[in-house]
Amino acid sequence: MDGKYCTSVNEFLLLGISNNPGVKMTLFITFLIVYLIILVANLGMIILIRMGSHLHTPMYFFLSHLSFSDLCYSTAVGPRMLVGFIAKNKSIPFHGCALQWLVFCTFVDSECLLLAVMAFDRYKAISNPLLYTVSMSSRLCSLLMAGVYMVAIVDASVNTILTFRLCFCGSNVINRFFCDVLPVALGPQERQPAWHGVNASSLYFDNFLRLFVSYCYIILAVIKINSAEGRFKAFSTCTSHLTAVAIFQGTLLFMYFWPSSSYSLDQDKITSLFYTLVIPMLNPLIYSLWNKDVKDALKNLKNKKWFY
Repeated sequence: MDGKYCTSVNEFLLLGISNNPGVKMTLFITFLIVYLIILVANLGMIILIRMGSHLHTPMYFFLSHLSFSDLCYSTAVGPRMLVGFIAKNKSIPFHGCALQWLVFCTFVDSECLLLAVMAFDRYKAISNPLLYTVSMSSRLCSLLMAGVYMVAIVDASVNTILTFRLCFCGSNVINRFFCDVLPVALGPQERQPAWHGVNASSLYFDNFLRLFVSYCYIILAVIKINSAEGRFKAFSTCTSHLTAVAIFQGTLLFMYFWPSSSYSLDQDKITSLFYTLVIPMLNPLIYSLWNKDVKDALKNLKNKKWFY
């Protein structure tokens, strides 16, 4: 790009979800409640798994990290969005915007990869339950999580560096509720969406293929089980994970592979809102409502005598 078309941007203005004064307070209260549920539910899930001795298994180890990722990327977006409803100054510094984008991308990527790891864990549990704890050792689980975070950090760092090295046009207004600076980046209109699509969707699409293949193996493993009761019990252990995968991956696929001809900013805002705040609220509820072990751990925690 020719340097004369670039401008030095020190801050961005986030327009938020709505500029209608009549609905701002309603939206603020609604999303404050949503964010508090995210905090309580995900922190509660992490603490419950740490305290419940019978939850010290690979499945719940990964689930605690899923809750951690949900908590982190929703916190990267939620508080700043809430401030935008009530603050007169809607600006965010350039480096603050870059940091928000980096943290957000890191933990969205980590959740995406972690769901694939959890599918692999379910396959191991179903295909060979007697050797499950041996094959999914604590060392292997730790290495898998280290790999997830390493890949996520590298991908998010590259994404952030490439994004914030772009030139910006005269306006520094972002018609979003968090720092997605691509709408104001200066570049040929036919190239900018393509770059963003390749950079953002490649990891998610590759991961979707891994999940698809993992569940093909899981289905084959379930079919090999002799009894109908055994098949039902085996597949029921995947129900919560499959639901979480369908919601998360379905939203990402909708965002990055929806035809550009039908694209709209309002549609993009709603979809972004769904996976930044709604999914982190739903995940712990999905795993707690459909999981007998989590329900039992909650009961034990309630019945435990804390004072003697």
